[in-house]
Amino acid sequence: MARHPFVVIEGLDGTGKTTLRKALFRLWEGLYGITPLCLLTTNFLDATVAADIVTGKYSPSSDNRDRYMAAVAADKVATLDNLIRPALPDRPVISDRWMLSELAFFGVKHDLSPAETYQQLAGTVTQPADLTFVLDLAPEESIRRAGTRRGDATRADWDVLDVQARVRQIYTEVLAIPRAYPLLGDIVLLDGAANPAETLHLAWRALIDRGLVPALPASKDISA
Repeated sequence: MARHPFVVIEGLDGTGKTTLRKALFRLWEGLYGITPLCLLTTNFLDATVAADIVTGKYSPSSDNRDRYMAAVAADKVATLDNLIRPALPDRPVISDRWMLSELAFFGVKHDLSPAETYQQLAGTVTQPADLTFVLDLAPEESIRRAGTRRGDATRADWDVLDVQARVRQIYTEVLAIPRAYPLLGDIVLLDGAANPAETLHLAWRALIDRGLVPALPASKDISA
């Protein structure tokens, strides 16, 4: 392999994104002795746009929409330049959300179509993911799971049924025409209601099938 993969995990809150990310992390470490780099959809690596990210995310309005869009793009470019690209020669990168979540946010909060948001972000964010996993789950179950978390993991303006149903609808629209969104890379839909071990197996199988993990000695082969 010339480099390791850039993998993204998307899905509604409570679908098991963190569980899958941690499982892939441990599997890469255990099988190859390689520690993946894990990151988030927003990493605040461009200090000049940090305030616009916070305002645009938590107090979205028509007045700050364009500044937030530009800030998201700038942060992703900084993340690619400073974290993702330097890491890929040595280890895989796993992102908890990346591009698909932005398409959903601007669709819900600003009534932009996924194509409109994608076109604006793709003007500056030019490197695609190798693979995007989308964990699918009914919004009712997503909200139930998210509600069991401690602390401030849920938001009153986001983790509600009508919003999460709209997010899922946008995901479905994008997945219906994946060639229109090449920055997502290959897209693999996973059942968020499945057993985590089964989800991990299917995710790992998808990585193997696309040549995104190195071959293992027969003594360690778990692909069957």
